[in-house]
Amino acid sequence: MGNPTATVPSVDLLTAPDPLAQLLELGARTPLSWVPAFDAYLVTGYDHVLAAMRDDGLHAADATHVFHRLSPDQQQALRPLRASVDRWMGHTNPEDHHRFQQLLKRYFTPGTVNGLRPRARELTGELLDAVAGRGRMEVIADLAYPLPANIIADMFGMPAHDRHRLREWSQHIGVVFQNGTVEELLVCQRNVLEMQDYLREIVADRREHPTDDLISMFVAAERDGVVDEDEIVANCVLLLFAGHETTANLISAGLRMLMDHPDQLDLLRSRPELTRHAIEEMLRHAGPVGSVIRDTIHPVTVAGHELPAGEHVFLSVYSANHDAAVFPDPLRFDITRTNNRHLGFGMGGYYCLGAALARVESDECFRLLLDRFPDIRPAADEDPVLVATPPIGQRLRTLPVEF
Repeated sequence: MGNPTATVPSVDLLTAPDPLAQLLELGARTPLSWVPAFDAYLVTGYDHVLAAMRDDGLHAADATHVFHRLSPDQQQALRPLRASVDRWMGHTNPEDHHRFQQLLKRYFTPGTVNGLRPRARELTGELLDAVAGRGRMEVIADLAYPLPANIIADMFGMPAHDRHRLREWSQHIGVVFQNGTVEELLVCQRNVLEMQDYLREIVADRREHPTDDLISMFVAAERDGVVDEDEIVANCVLLLFAGHETTANLISAGLRMLMDHPDQLDLLRSRPELTRHAIEEMLRHAGPVGSVIRDTIHPVTVAGHELPAGEHVFLSVYSANHDAAVFPDPLRFDITRTNNRHLGFGMGGYYCLGAALARVESDECFRLLLDRFPDIRPAADEDPVLVATPPIGQRLRTLPVEF
């Protein structure tokens, strides 16, 4: 639709997998740009990104925009998927988002999260035992994915014999956030509907036999009139996906950062008490979230410019976390960095509810991994595989290592 605010400079941002240099150069010139390729504004710089994250006039972007570009017939074919996405927290109206956020805070208490630490340690040990005799592993498939996936499955009371289905289902959900093709969206829809049917059976069981798991908490809230069944199953699909995807990316990317910086890997081996600092630096330096998308729900001032309602705004977490005004020597990966006020888990009303759990899982994983395999290194005969995560960013698809 074009830049509706003529005072904002227009830029042709490259959609390269790792555009940090371009983002930083752009941020040095202007904190707010119009990017025609995104049909959206782009905010760079720590202070401006932080202010935008805290601004109630900017709501998490509606994930259903992926459907708006489709023909009427295609939209009709994807109506069941659209109906599910419409109910996902963070993609509803602000009032419904707040309702779900307050509900989930009942479960994601510090006590509950810390209580999962022994399970994270136990699972990590089991996964490392399974590969110890090989002398090598593919980090994502063998460790980074199954660790958080099993913990989130525990939280949902998902039987062990069904857990292989979680990866089959969830690996297709990301296309909703990445402008997938119609064919990809149809595959996504089939998997989402299968997940929902499966979850309805668990919901029905928890009505009769409540436990202390997350679905039982939802069922109790349903009895109180806080949520309905369709909202429960739709948001459980989202949580099953989001509950392991971010942590898996953090563990795999974090290990690669350590191997790319042998001095920091040696330091962490010798001083495991730095593990928590190391995880914060992983989140800052190349965390799993490169940008977040917001929509203006009414006219709002962003980086000194008045934006009309109904605009998309990309907040560059990646550039904010490399702002030299906040992080000394920002391009350096330094696990001893203190006062690390990164925005890797967001801020404000959309701060990641699973942040504490991701930290616990990663902390236990790295402590045990480096203790068990102190000589871990990139595989000599196989390179990692990177894939782009549109519109800005990348992630590891595979990370082969040996030890």
